[in-house]
Amino acid sequence: MIPVSEAVRDLVRGTPFLEELLQEGLINHSSLARKLRPQLSRILHKEVSEGAIVMALRRMPLQEGPGMQRELKAFVRNLGDMVTRTNLMDYTFRNSSTLLEHHARFLQAIGREREVFCTFSQGVHETTIIISRQGAEMLERYFRSEELLSRKTGLASITLRLPAENTEITGFYYFILKELAWEGVNITEVISTTNEFTIVVSDRDIERAFAILLALKREKK
Repeated sequence: MIPVSEAVRDLVRGTPFLEELLQEGLINHSSLARKLRPQLSRILHKEVSEGAIVMALRRMPLQEGPGMQRELKAFVRNLGDMVTRTNLMDYTFRNSSTLLEHHARFLQAIGREREVFCTFSQGVHETTIIISRQGAEMLERYFRSEELLSRKTGLASITLRLPAENTEITGFYYFILKELAWEGVNITEVISTTNEFTIVVSDRDIERAFAILLALKREKK
């Protein structure tokens, strides 16, 4: 049977934001112990006292987090320019035997429209296309025989240019998405390439999302 301290550590580290909040002293140990007690009792198959949980929380090593936080903050400060786009639409189609053919024809046609932003993301069962409003009519024409699963309007995006070493930085996406989540910014889509990261939000959230990301870039050490 695992000790209480190990069970507490696993629960804390398996819960998003929790270890970081403990590091920053934003959580009351006694309140957290009361919340964790039922789950710990089920895991350990015995009753666990709040006092034992509080002791485990206070003794839990948290040394690695602050170092990682400093590394992430330094990395975010060195991000490249942020590019915003508005008047976007989001289409999701079910994958089919003809989808790629229509996709290829559409790409050839849309390539002549220099002012139209368009990006594709193909999954196992569905394909999402995000496009500027002025290209939506053309998209609907080329994909009219495909099964449309969803269509969203009134969207905007922010694209971050990432340094080449971004794939070596642990927790970057978590760090960015956490800040947006804490501020109540709902993310409709996330698009990623090797050196670019794009979030898609509603038009009403674009200014707030941009301000949050800009503040992270400007944050002092």
